[in-house]
Amino acid sequence: MELKLSRPICFFDLETTGIDIGKDRIVEISIFKVFPNGNKESKTWLVNPTIPIPPQTTAVHGIDDEKVANEPTFSQLASQIQNMIKDSDLAGYNSDRFDIPLLAEEMLRAGVDFDMKNRVSVDVQTVFHKMEERTLSAALKFYCGKKLENAHSAEADTMATYEILKAQLDRYPELENDMKSLAEFTTRKKIADFAGMIAFDKDGEEIFTFGKHKGAKVEKVLETEPGYFSWIQNADFPLYTKKVLTAIKLRKLNTK
Repeated sequence: MELKLSRPICFFDLETTGIDIGKDRIVEISIFKVFPNGNKESKTWLVNPTIPIPPQTTAVHGIDDEKVANEPTFSQLASQIQNMIKDSDLAGYNSDRFDIPLLAEEMLRAGVDFDMKNRVSVDVQTVFHKMEERTLSAALKFYCGKKLENAHSAEADTMATYEILKAQLDRYPELENDMKSLAEFTTRKKIADFAGMIAFDKDGEEIFTFGKHKGAKVEKVLETEPGYFSWIQNADFPLYTKKVLTAIKLRKLNTK
């Protein structure tokens, strides 16, 4: 089954220096863009992360410091990547919890604004886990009858994710072939920032999910304890979390 698209969608995968969204860096990114008219475009970049790649991470994806020493940094690639994805919805495998948050951090670090306000994301892993509870390799075997060759290569994982989503739509007629519906289906919980430090309560208002103000409304905390905002802005929190918190603070000021 081919995807029914009202706008382009970019399937993407990252290989990184580790799994800390706030501190780790991208070493490889692959993007596979599918257009509503059926046209397709793909691009893969190796990236110099500007920090050492730990040996245990190299053991997973095969990319070491020497391999990326002469490759461009993410800051040098950011405008190209932004131009490829700016008009598109996003899709990936575990992308809502890892790839999109880390991509957002890299974009903001490079001085390129990034948010999800005018697009949706489809996490193919969530479809799989809700339906079958397996890994990416098992998903490709289960849905497509294929063996995942060159696993933990960004390009191989990206193409596998694309093939799996199409096969999932064939297998599950109850899944609507619409990116907005798939995005809603693959959303685990409503969060305001990618790191999940600010979520929405049952009334749709932002609340903190950590620390001494866990469960408290963000606007209320910012009003009664202004120093908490400054502490977060100066501490080691993800850049996107700081951006969301700033937007909430400005929104409150503009309503006074």
